Amino acid sequence: MGASDIEKFLNNANADVVMLQEAGKKVSVKDREVINKNGILKIFSKHKIIDSRELIKSDYESNNAYASQADIEIRGKIYRFINIYLEPFKFEKGMIKMDGVKEEDERKLKNIVKRLIPVFKKHQDQVDEIKEAIRSSPYPVMVMGDLNSVPNSYEYYHLSDGLQDAFVEAGKGSATSFHDYKFPIRIDYIFTSKSILPITYKVDRTIKLSDHYPVVSTFSISH
Repeated sequence: MGASDIEKFLNNANADVVMLQEAGKKVSVKDREVINKNGILKIFSKHKIIDSRELIKSDYESNNAYASQADIEIRGKIYRFINIYLEPFKFEKGMIKMDGVKEEDERKLKNIVKRLIPVFKKHQDQVDEIKEAIRSSPYPVMVMGDLNSVPNSYEYYHLSDGLQDAFVEAGKGSATSFHDYKFPIRIDYIFTSKSILPITYKVDRTIKLSDHYPVVSTFSISH
């Protein structure tokens, strides 16, 4: 699957706002304003983008995380959309597959812990940057993206604080969207201000355009 397949899906979906992580430079959506400050995160909007800025910028060496925001006017009211890709752990499949050999499995577990600790420390700083953008927003916020973290994590707890989890409010079944490992995990999220009402939340497992299934959600902003 390439950029043209992703574009076809996005154009057919006809969403008001599209948030992509690890997007690549070639992906575009017809008749949309676009924020593309780093080539990794993209925000496409049917509606007028009032302002935008980068919150986290990668240097490709010590930091490989991204976050950006766009203030978008919808029906005369402005909303702040925050798009996130937190530092990845960069696990290879062989690193997390236990072999049943005690010494080898212990070695793998030690290597996993060595990778976890520095990334968790980076996540703390990255979460602080994003939390400030949420806290200081004069507008209702929608925060979404790939946290590279599970629901009972530090990252989830702090970024969802004071907001609502769209899946918890409106989803059904499983919210797992990352499918590159044998065991399904949830690392993609949508959090919103409580003035924004989640109506539906769906992980579309029929669409295999990457190692993440797309998440499609609808909201009411009229209440």
